[in-house]
Amino acid sequence: MAYLAEMFQFIVGYIVPFLAVLTLLVFVHEMGHYLVGRWSGIRILAFSVGFGPELLGYTDKQGTRWKFCAIPLGGYVKFFGDEDAASIPDYARLQQYSAEDRDRTFLGAKLWKRAATVAAGPIANFILAIAIFAVLFSIYGRPVADPVVAEVKENSAAAQAGVQPGDLLVSIDGNAVTTFDDVRRYVSIRPETPITIQIKRGGELLDLPMTPQRTDITDQFGNKIELGIIGIVTNQETGNFRLENLGPVEAIGQGVVESWHIVTGTFNYVANLVTGRMKPDQLGGPIRVAQASGQMATIGIAAVLQLAAVLSVSIGLLNLMPVPVLDGGHLMFYAVEAIRGKPVGPGTQDIAFRIGFAMILMLMVFATWNDISSLIG
Repeated sequence: MAYLAEMFQFIVGYIVPFLAVLTLLVFVHEMGHYLVGRWSGIRILAFSVGFGPELLGYTDKQGTRWKFCAIPLGGYVKFFGDEDAASIPDYARLQQYSAEDRDRTFLGAKLWKRAATVAAGPIANFILAIAIFAVLFSIYGRPVADPVVAEVKENSAAAQAGVQPGDLLVSIDGNAVTTFDDVRRYVSIRPETPITIQIKRGGELLDLPMTPQRTDITDQFGNKIELGIIGIVTNQETGNFRLENLGPVEAIGQGVVESWHIVTGTFNYVANLVTGRMKPDQLGGPIRVAQASGQMATIGIAAVLQLAAVLSVSIGLLNLMPVPVLDGGHLMFYAVEAIRGKPVGPGTQDIAFRIGFAMILMLMVFATWNDISSLIG
């Protein structure tokens, strides 16, 4: 009985939140493809959440099969004329269609319509993230603290640079600072990268160069996170912690800002991987996402939605990578087609798609290995 109780708790606490978040992100992504594809006059054969055997579904009046499938780790929209769910064009079958049917295929659509349909998936993910952040800011407000130093850790980068309690942080590398979180966000993704912080002390502006130290931080759930820190702390009295109430327009604007922070943070993380400033073990896969979903669920719906927003931006960015099979790979082929005036040959595309699939498979294996290693460790 104890085993069954633990299994039930695991399913309810981790699997259900994970599937709920993933289903939302996949549905919105594929809906972006679907809506723009329909608007472009392309016939759509299937809209699937998940892969593998169909669990349930129905066919609408336009002939589109809407379905949920057994493997809930993604989804796809299959267009008329595609060879498979990855939207690989079936050139041989295309020649067998009538002129009227060919115009309804994905490959028969004008180049800009194909590009718009493909780009609509990642764009939908970005829009979802902005919408989630905007809703959260509208309901709960935006937590802020003034960028004033309350404490400087001994032997830290800030201490060595001469930062003192009471200093007002004005800018970092020329970027204006308005909240203490602006500092944390900028510094955390730049370990071992020299930066210059401008402070205001007694009416005088001082430029203090320093290098954030790469440090392993343990969060409230026991997860180890690698960040850059400079060793400054604020508190309620010094930072004046508060919630800013935002109107709808302000909330949307701040949602854009938050989403952009995720984009820049992702690019900085990749750059840090390449330069060796961060270890690749921070890259997670479905197991870690499921774990994070369960952990956020213990905090509340707001935390789960915030995680969904972060993941939505990440999925949008991942799909825009110029890797064949992904949306970015298709857009890359369309860019080449626009320059050459004709599509890339079927043989070249086939080879590229195979290479792209292998790359994605290796990334998934690597991320899953990191997940397993973090659980064992």
